[in-house]
Amino acid sequence: MDAERKIQLKSVFGYSWGTSFLIVNIIGAGIFVAPKGVLKYSCMNVGLSLCIWAGCALLPIMTSLCSAEIGITFSHCGAHYYCLKRCFGNLISFLNLWITLFLGPGLAASQALLLAGYSIQPFYPSCSVPKLPKKYLALAILWIVGILNFRGVKGVTWLQISSTVLKMAILDLISLSGVVLLVRGRKQNLNSFCAEFPEASRFIEAVFQGYFSYSVGGCSMYITGELKKPMKTVLKCIFTAFPLVTIVYFLVNIFYLTVLTPKEILSSDAVAITWTDRVIPSLTWVIPFGISASLFSNLLINVFESSRVIYIAGQEGQLPLLFNMLNIYSSTFISVLLLVIMASIAVVLKNLIDLINYLYIVVSIWSALSMTGILKLRYQKPNLPRPYKVFLPFLLAAIAISLCLVLIPLVKSPHMYYIYVCLFILSGLLFYIPLIFKLRLLWFEKMTCYLQLLFNICIPEVSDEQMSEIEVGTVKKKKKPSKNIPSSK
Repeated sequence: MDAERKIQLKSVFGYSWGTSFLIVNIIGAGIFVAPKGVLKYSCMNVGLSLCIWAGCALLPIMTSLCSAEIGITFSHCGAHYYCLKRCFGNLISFLNLWITLFLGPGLAASQALLLAGYSIQPFYPSCSVPKLPKKYLALAILWIVGILNFRGVKGVTWLQISSTVLKMAILDLISLSGVVLLVRGRKQNLNSFCAEFPEASRFIEAVFQGYFSYSVGGCSMYITGELKKPMKTVLKCIFTAFPLVTIVYFLVNIFYLTVLTPKEILSSDAVAITWTDRVIPSLTWVIPFGISASLFSNLLINVFESSRVIYIAGQEGQLPLLFNMLNIYSSTFISVLLLVIMASIAVVLKNLIDLINYLYIVVSIWSALSMTGILKLRYQKPNLPRPYKVFLPFLLAAIAISLCLVLIPLVKSPHMYYIYVCLFILSGLLFYIPLIFKLRLLWFEKMTCYLQLLFNICIPEVSDEQMSEIEVGTVKKKKKPSKNIPSSK
């Protein structure tokens, strides 16, 4: 069969798409809506807040470089899941999968509702958006995103790059307008460098607020299996995206302060809209459009990422074989369908989203375990091929950051919801035994065949990389017995 027509997840993404993928994940709607957490916890000390914005990029770069080692060492989609399975066994990786099955749809539902709210708001200028139209539009958005993912990666790629260009264009507009204002002498709000210095606890909170704005750089682990030359591409993408985003964040915050005072920034619900209304009133409509495009691209990529984890779980035998099947567009059809259906249920039952949001604390736990897994493999399997090896202090710093992200919320604001989260994680054990030990159900096998025919899906063909791994494993098995063969003397 022609290589181009093979049904498999192909390595089709290059440097430009990978960089765009990182930028889309890092730059969310927050920089348009409320980039005020750092300023708030810096006690409105403008100089300190700008230093934090610039310095905080170093922390997620370290975390992303650790993630890069995982992604390059295990060049699979959902490499962090594969790493957890390789390092800590089936149980830990299954619990990670269990959380992903709910966290991915919960995040998608939240993004769809937020996007629907921004899209409908212009039609209700003097009142809040009614709940029913908002939910209907959110459901429509979710299924549009699902259909785009069903059609393969081409549509996702085009929309993602377009969204990246649009985001950067709007942020550049704010930056260039700010340059003009600075040249004209609008510097009075930037002179408060000698304001009160915050206490240590508030300073740490300000640093973490800045860190959250960059903290999804580890998303490169989700797509390394579909990148061309991942060893070179992942690192190039990280060292392109982070400096670019850091410069943009730094400049945009300066230029917000050319027009708005620190108090006005803290009191505004949408800083970019307030800024544009003051500087370029005729273009105020551009910002809501930019926010909507940003949310849509983040929603699209969230479904794309989560579906890859479910797909690799099906490949590794922790979910039914059905989830390891692709359609004629080489799309993870069943995985995307499951995510969209669960997200739709969360939109209808909105109270579920509030509970799911508390699962974010678990993400930091998995991150710390993944980084610990790198250390474990270095000790237990020093000869494992590692095309890239992260600097050890960076690895230790990344583990410390992840642990702080877990412990600080628990100490600062203990809540009963965290106990519910622990119980929810442990509830995954109820599904672990039947799924891992393959309790065979005749009706489920018949349903698998029926769904395979209905959706026109099949098991993907073995890629060249997987075939080479199989051949290497076979050669090793053949060589081992030869050691025990006695000499023929």
